[in-house]
Amino acid sequence: MSSARVGAARLNTRIKVTRTGLSIAGPLRAPLARNAILQGDCAELMRGLPEESVDLVFADPPYNLQLASKLTRPDQSLVDAVDDDWDKFTDFAAYDAFTRDWLSAARRVMKPTATIFVIGSYHNIFRVGAIMQDLGFWILNDIVWRKNNPMPNFRGRRFTNAHETMIWASRDASAKNYTFNYEALKAGNEDCQMRSDWLLPICTGGERLKDAQGRKAHPTQKPEPLLARVILSASNAGDLVLDPFFGTGTTGAVAKRLRRDWLGLERDPTYAKAAAARIAAIEPLPAETVAVAPTKRAEPRIAFASLVEAGLIAPGVALTDLRKRHSAIVRADGALALSAFVGSIHKTGALAQGLPACNGWTFWHYEEKGRLAPIDDLRAQARERLRVAAE
Repeated sequence: MSSARVGAARLNTRIKVTRTGLSIAGPLRAPLARNAILQGDCAELMRGLPEESVDLVFADPPYNLQLASKLTRPDQSLVDAVDDDWDKFTDFAAYDAFTRDWLSAARRVMKPTATIFVIGSYHNIFRVGAIMQDLGFWILNDIVWRKNNPMPNFRGRRFTNAHETMIWASRDASAKNYTFNYEALKAGNEDCQMRSDWLLPICTGGERLKDAQGRKAHPTQKPEPLLARVILSASNAGDLVLDPFFGTGTTGAVAKRLRRDWLGLERDPTYAKAAAARIAAIEPLPAETVAVAPTKRAEPRIAFASLVEAGLIAPGVALTDLRKRHSAIVRADGALALSAFVGSIHKTGALAQGLPACNGWTFWHYEEKGRLAPIDDLRAQARERLRVAAE
């Protein structure tokens, strides 16, 4: 992984300053950058990237909080709220146009198998979601980031805002082979499916970047564990992760640590400088700790008849369930005989239990050295033989 680089986009184009920052008049045709920060308007920069070149997008756009006045606590001290110019829009129509522009540009650079996470609050996420659907994105999940240390509601006139929402979507409805590391996530979650509500703290302490005066370097810095879960769930080592609103570089820092390539787009030079310094100090984890975990879907298909043909189990052997309530005989053709019924390991297992379906690999067992083992163990042996033969 290279260290972070910062650069403004300059390719014989006319540069002007717009409401959203540095803008390049006319489309860019730049080679694909990796492990770099590009300064400028994110939509313009994305229109200059090669089509279908990005594996994952994480976007933390302005929330359009519409703060009309300073926020104060009960003791009249000021709340360090988000009142920066980049979060100010004249009206909802202006925000919608801004959202449609950058989302269209992001969709263009996504590979057919890429997905996108967009995070927001009640101020903007519903508008963002509707626009995503209008543009053809296919929403896979909405994920609730539940904060275990949210800022209280000082005025006592509303519920405490204790969560933010992420929309996770594929590029279009036809996307079937997008990355989702289901089994790895489940294994890390004590063999329980990863849920769509994530309890994680907000960014505090040593992780929070500060400026020379000790103030927050960025008002909405996201916690690294949040980005780690996003990146681990929907990308693999070596993939390219794009963040159009890079800020102080949490996405790049986590991506580099997890051995992903990254590309950050940021219009504010102060944020970009802080992000570059932060990412340069990151050391990637050992490759073996982030290698793609094997999945059952990726394993070669093995038919039960192949086990018979390979001599891993002989015709005439009796298979039983674990409690020895049912018994079936292995036939030479790889089918099982359950009394007068002949069928696959799955159909005979279902019939034996009076169920509509059954996983015969785990239901039927064979006896070996005085103990019962599932025939799935024999399938594992067959796959190991294939692996050794391929080497």
